[in-house]
Amino acid sequence: MKKITIYAAAVAMLSLGSCSKDYLDTEPMTELTSSNFYTTPSEAYDALVGCYDGMQIAEGASGTPFALASEILSDDCYGGVGNSDAYNYQAIDEFDPTRAPSYVDIYDDTWTKYYAAIFRCNTLLQNLDNIDWTGSEELRPIYESEARFIRAYMYFDLVRLFGNVPLLTEPSVENLPQAEPDEVYTVIAQDLLFAAENLEDVTYSSTTHGRITKWAAKSMLGRVYLYYTGYYGQSDLVGLVSQSEALQHLEDVIDNSGHGLVSDFNTLWPAASPDTYAGEDNEEVVFSVKFTYTSDYDGNTDGNHWMVMFGMREFSYYPYGNGWGVTVNSDLYDLYNDGDSRQEASVIALDEEEIPFTNIDKQREYTGYYNKKYAPMLAYDEDGNLNSAAVILGGDDFMIGQFQDYFVIRYSDVLLMAAELGSGNAQSYFNMVRERAMGDSYTQIPVNTTNLMKERHKEFALEGVRYWDLLRQGVSTAANTIATSTTLLNGGVEVTKTISASKIQETEGLQQIPNTQITLSDGVLEQNNGW
Repeated sequence: MKKITIYAAAVAMLSLGSCSKDYLDTEPMTELTSSNFYTTPSEAYDALVGCYDGMQIAEGASGTPFALASEILSDDCYGGVGNSDAYNYQAIDEFDPTRAPSYVDIYDDTWTKYYAAIFRCNTLLQNLDNIDWTGSEELRPIYESEARFIRAYMYFDLVRLFGNVPLLTEPSVENLPQAEPDEVYTVIAQDLLFAAENLEDVTYSSTTHGRITKWAAKSMLGRVYLYYTGYYGQSDLVGLVSQSEALQHLEDVIDNSGHGLVSDFNTLWPAASPDTYAGEDNEEVVFSVKFTYTSDYDGNTDGNHWMVMFGMREFSYYPYGNGWGVTVNSDLYDLYNDGDSRQEASVIALDEEEIPFTNIDKQREYTGYYNKKYAPMLAYDEDGNLNSAAVILGGDDFMIGQFQDYFVIRYSDVLLMAAELGSGNAQSYFNMVRERAMGDSYTQIPVNTTNLMKERHKEFALEGVRYWDLLRQGVSTAANTIATSTTLLNGGVEVTKTISASKIQETEGLQQIPNTQITLSDGVLEQNNGW
C-alpha cells in the first residue's frame, strides 16, 4: 500500500492542535497560553496547522457531516443504513422531522465542530498583530489568507445548510442571534478575495500539497458566486464580485494554475482503479480536505469518518470494504449514456459487477447500488489476507480509519463553472470534460444551461455537489427533481419510499438547527421552517 508514505507527513502536520479542553478554570498547566503564545512566526504556523486540523475534524466528523448530508439530501442517494436503525437519515432524506421525532440533534456534532474550527481561525487572525514578523514579513499575508479561506469555507457550508447562522469574526463567547445570509456571504467573499489576492502565484507543480492555494481561493469564489446568485436570485455576490469578475478568477485558474484533467476518469477514485489510482495530490485536485488513518478513540480525529456510511451494508467484496449502507438511487446509474466511463467509476453496481451481496435482509432502502467514489476499501496484507485497508495501515478499525481525501473542487469543476459563466471558450471547456468521460463514444453537443447541468450531474455525482447545484436552480426545481414515490426494499420487504416536494419547499431546502444549540442559546437561535 503506497498510502503509508503519503500519510506519514500528514500525520505530523495535521495532528497538531487536535486536543482541547472545554473548561479551563484553574491555573495553566503549561507555559503557553493564548495571551503569550502568539509571538513568533513559528507559533503562528502552529496555530495555522490547528486551523487546518479544525477544518479536517469538521469535514470528517462522525454524526452527519456536510459531505454525507449533501448526498442524502440529493436525488442520488437514499438514507439507507440498517433496517433496524433509527430513522435519522430518513428524516434528512425526506425533509420530515416526524420520521425521527425523538432525535432533534441530527446536526449538533457538525454545528459544534464547524464553530470550533471558526474559533481557531478567528483566534489566529486576531493575534496576527502581536507577532514579530521581522525577517519573515512575507509569511503574514500567506498565513492570514489560509486562515481566512478556512473560515470562509466553514461559513459557506454552514450558511448553505442552515441559512441563518451566528456570525463570529473574532473569538467570542457572546450569545449571538443568527445573522442575515448577506452578512455571512460578505465575510465569505471578503475572505476569499483576500486569499485570492495574497496567496503566492505559483503553479500546481510547485505548491505544497495539502496547503490552500491562490487557485483554490479563486475556484471557491466561482462556486460561492454561482450558489449565492442562484439560490438568492441576485446578479452579483453581495456587491463584491460580479459575474465577469467571478469568470476572470476561474479563467486565471485555467490559464495559470498548472492544474489539468487526469487522462482517465477512473483513476481519480481508488476503488474504481486500485492499481492505477492517480493519487490524492494529482493535478486535477484544486482543493481537498486531507485525511489519514490515525484516528483513535482518545481524541485524535484525523480520519474520514463519513466514508464508512457509504460502504455496502456489513458486506465486503474486493476491492470494496464493508460499511453501513447509505444507498444510491438506481436512476443515477441509468443516467449515464453507453460508453460513459463515469458510470462504472462512480457507482458500485451489485448485479452488473456480479457481486454476491447477501445482506439484503439487513439493508434499509436497498437499491443494488452504492457509492464507489468514496467506498471503504479492502487490501491484501503481507500474508496475502484481505482486510480493511485502514486496518492494514495501522488504523484502529475500519469505522474511523478511512483515509481517503475529500476532493472539494476538481479542475473539471473549474472548466464547467467557467463555461456556465459565459467564457468565450465555453464550448471548448465543456468538450474537454465530456471527451475525457466518453472516449471513443464522444460526440460534441452544444453547451447550454440544460446540457451543463446534466453534465455536472454526471461528472460530480456522489461528491457532495449535486444537491447544491439543484438548489441554486431554485427551490422549486430542487423540490420537483428530488420528490419521489418509489418502491424499495427494507429488510427484503417492499415498501413505498416517499419524498414530498412540499416538504422541501416548506424548508426552503434548509436543515434543522440542532435543538441543543437553541436550548443553550435560551431561545436566541430560531428553528428553520418545517423543522
